Amino acid sequence: MVQMIRILCVHGLGDQRQSGWEADWRAAIERAVGADAGVALEFRFVTYSPIFEETKISFGETLGALWKLTRSGIGALHRKSRGPLSKISDRLRWTAGYVVAWLEDEGFQAQTRKLLLDEIRDYAPDVILAHSLGSLITYAAFAHADAAEAKVAGALGNAHYVTLGSQIGNPFVLGNLSHGRVPRLPVRHWHHLFNEHDDVFTAQLRVQGVDNFSQLLTPFDHPGSGDHDAAGYLAHDVTRASLWSPLIDSVVDRARNAEMRKLAGPALWNRAMAPAERAPRRRALLIGIDQYPDEAECLFGCVNDVYSMSAALQDCGFEPGEIRICLNDRATAEGILSRFEWLVDDARAGDELVFYYSGHGARVPEYGLYEEPDRLTETLVPYDFDWTPERSVSDEQIYALYAQLPYETQLLMVFDCCHSGSMHRQSASRARGISPPDDIRHRALKWSSQEQMWVERDFADLNEGFSRRESAKRDFFGKNHSTVRLGRAATLRVSDERSYANAKAKSVDPVGPFLPLIIEACAEEQLSYEYRHGATSYGAFTFCFTSILRQEKTLTFKQLVALATERLARLGYDQKPQIMGPQIYMDAKIPFQTGRSVHEPARGLPGSATPRTSG
Repeated sequence: MVQMIRILCVHGLGDQRQSGWEADWRAAIERAVGADAGVALEFRFVTYSPIFEETKISFGETLGALWKLTRSGIGALHRKSRGPLSKISDRLRWTAGYVVAWLEDEGFQAQTRKLLLDEIRDYAPDVILAHSLGSLITYAAFAHADAAEAKVAGALGNAHYVTLGSQIGNPFVLGNLSHGRVPRLPVRHWHHLFNEHDDVFTAQLRVQGVDNFSQLLTPFDHPGSGDHDAAGYLAHDVTRASLWSPLIDSVVDRARNAEMRKLAGPALWNRAMAPAERAPRRRALLIGIDQYPDEAECLFGCVNDVYSMSAALQDCGFEPGEIRICLNDRATAEGILSRFEWLVDDARAGDELVFYYSGHGARVPEYGLYEEPDRLTETLVPYDFDWTPERSVSDEQIYALYAQLPYETQLLMVFDCCHSGSMHRQSASRARGISPPDDIRHRALKWSSQEQMWVERDFADLNEGFSRRESAKRDFFGKNHSTVRLGRAATLRVSDERSYANAKAKSVDPVGPFLPLIIEACAEEQLSYEYRHGATSYGAFTFCFTSILRQEKTLTFKQLVALATERLARLGYDQKPQIMGPQIYMDAKIPFQTGRSVHEPARGLPGSATPRTSG
């Protein structure tokens, strides 16, 4: 008997009622599955265009919507930034307005959710295909409490959910849909197809620790907006081999032997794609840059810091093979980002990860809507830094790698650098921060006719309703409330305090993006200095930090920072180390074996009285 596969199709952007999309999708899927697959395909096509056709969006609203989606796209790893007036067709500029209108209107979402869940309940599909805006509508419906209704939940639990050309990973979308966190959806398996050439606000999804999610890379490069074409995704060789072929095999296997159903049915993808059980592991990535192309920007203690930190971690129980370092001209933006990807790859609950950076930091005024600067962005200064997003390591470059980590993962990020290079020039001997060149500096200045002087420009709050507590706003968005700070996933934190509290009250789990434990060598407005240990240079903070790790037992991270602060003050350094992150980890004992030494120091040898501070 030929087995039937029911496929529910949900289209993407624009009014598709006269586009012929049903025939295009059917032909692409039949071509991918093949005539000799031994199964029959049944299709149902869903259009939500009637819900949208009554909504009128002005050109100004469209520009604002376009910027909300495009601005957050600059952080997509390995993808070039695009300004708000990039080379996107007029049709897509206008449909961007509908994406944002839907995101910001609960009534809009309720109508589309009812439409989708009614179809799921009635049709009980084996496969749900959702393209572009259709993926947002289905994702929001499946993640909503309404999807828990018995008949809907039963149908979803047996369905393969496939998103293609999707904007779910776009920070503005994700922040508005689910407070910046991708939840585990109640489907049999979620397959996310990603094309790196598709520039319709799409983004990769890096969801770790979720057993029913996988991402398929389906690159194709067609002229114009062809990179967003649904048929290109559905008939792609990777889709054919990694989606359609296993799906057909599972259906055929179930038909051949009912006793094999438990193994060959829902467990098929889980067997192939769920992460194997393993013990919690440790990893550390240590970056140090002394030698910059501009000799005037060179430092002296950063490489020594890396070796000191590596030695301290090994004294605390890390194995040498669990630590990677990257130094000087190898520490380009690409070099740091690719190694950061290694650090968090396949992270699981209970893993202990450390990211350490010693080098220059900077703050960059960034352009916003209508090509006007609207915020400052903290960045590490890689070897090839040139004040552009492509050669920076900012939070917008790395949040996609850490923001979806399992909450039980422990990620410690330590920065021995500073970002306080003012828009007014200032310098300090061996400070680890650089001020921008004059053309970049001009973005953040305005002329005061009254004072007849240049003064710093005021930027709007990144999230005015984030919190009523000034300390919380400063922690996440800086003293000016308009700084994208490292490690905070600020771009994803678009919820206001009330909506966040409501979501938190309804959830048994934490809400929002993963937050690392962050330790910084100085306060936001301060400088981080170098220290000469005899004839050898180190970061003053790192020297104190590693020394305390070796000396003190049963410390908490908060106590460690307090001790480093006290020591720096006694030594006359005007810098106060900072700590922020989940309270549970700040107050918990450091999980490493602090205060121990593997070997007794040698006695009676030259230099044996000198504290061991390098590897």
